[in-house]
Amino acid sequence: MSVKKEKVVIGLSGGVDSSIAAYVLKEQGYDVIGLFMKNWHDTTGVLKADCPWLDDKFDAESVARKLNIPFHFVDLSDHYRKRVVDYMFAEYEKGRTPNPDVLCNREIKFDVFMDEAMRLGADYVATGHYCRKETEIINGQPVYKLLAGADQNKDQSYFLCQLSQKQLEKALFPIGDLQKPEVRRIANELKLVTAHKKDSQGICFVGKVDLPVFLQQKLEAKKGKVFLVEPNSELFQRDWSRADENSADGELAELSKPFPFHPRFGSRVGDHNGAHFYTIGQRKGLNIGGFPEPLFVIGINVEFNQVYVGMGQEHPGLFRSVIQIQPSEVHWIRPDLVLEIGESLRLKVRIRYRQPLQDAVIIQRTNGMFIVFDEPQRGVTAGQFAAWYRDDELIGSGVIG
Repeated sequence: MSVKKEKVVIGLSGGVDSSIAAYVLKEQGYDVIGLFMKNWHDTTGVLKADCPWLDDKFDAESVARKLNIPFHFVDLSDHYRKRVVDYMFAEYEKGRTPNPDVLCNREIKFDVFMDEAMRLGADYVATGHYCRKETEIINGQPVYKLLAGADQNKDQSYFLCQLSQKQLEKALFPIGDLQKPEVRRIANELKLVTAHKKDSQGICFVGKVDLPVFLQQKLEAKKGKVFLVEPNSELFQRDWSRADENSADGELAELSKPFPFHPRFGSRVGDHNGAHFYTIGQRKGLNIGGFPEPLFVIGINVEFNQVYVGMGQEHPGLFRSVIQIQPSEVHWIRPDLVLEIGESLRLKVRIRYRQPLQDAVIIQRTNGMFIVFDEPQRGVTAGQFAAWYRDDELIGSGVIG
């Protein structure tokens, strides 16, 4: 009697990674279905040369034909606009910098896309992410672990830092054990149309964008002042060494706050078109010259429409050692490892994709989670995600406050 093959729906994006993920699944004996999702079709602010979705769909279809797997198409652009793009606009309006790729995985690929896959009879949903999944039985129950990809240069576990056990249960990451050059080599051998295609960049499914132009669809440009703050300003006299497991809740909260910028701490050096178009650590787009070293954004105030800059990439305004995550924003991929109030744990943390893991202590308090880094972190940005790891396992994450 033949055993019924398990059915996997792979998100075929028209890129090389998902193409080879589909191939690997087929080699592993799964019944594979390709599903392409259209998530965005507005080209406002999109840099035209960068892969319009139709080209991607054509490439995905071509790969499905070559691999001899069924191909389906689904339009999720309405969900994407509501759950990802509207959230992006709202966050920028508040002077925060969201991460649409993390949201896209939580809200689209492993939610509405997953529902669509289940309608096609899927047992699992697969993507071309460079990460790995393991299952361990703990107290008689399966626990799903999200591990970094074997290719350290391409590890994409960070983008999946908001997934839940329920989502991971049904997820497969077929290329997590492969190195990128190997993926390209296999695609080349199979003569896939995606073999030499450049990796996509920019916002998940929107593509490479001119951010101010893109944001101006919803956020109006308004002229404001740019202030230069000197590195020796009293603003930056903060004793980070006071932050540890024994600090009071209030002291940790105080140390985790962004610097309280005000025009009295700086001198006006130019104008900008809207504080909400800028992000901490940004260098390009200021268009203010005449300084011995480049200027970097060190603070923004959307309420008063002010942008604060510092000269040089080692400016103290770019560095902070303590961050806070609000209680409602703390997310554990591993609920069995949740910290109770008053507990702390030494782990590795990253505050952006591709950042090398940083040594830190995470401390759970009634007023949220605090992350105290061994070394000051450059360009801490509200709205981005901090993800914490135990060895190469990503166990939790949260939005930086």
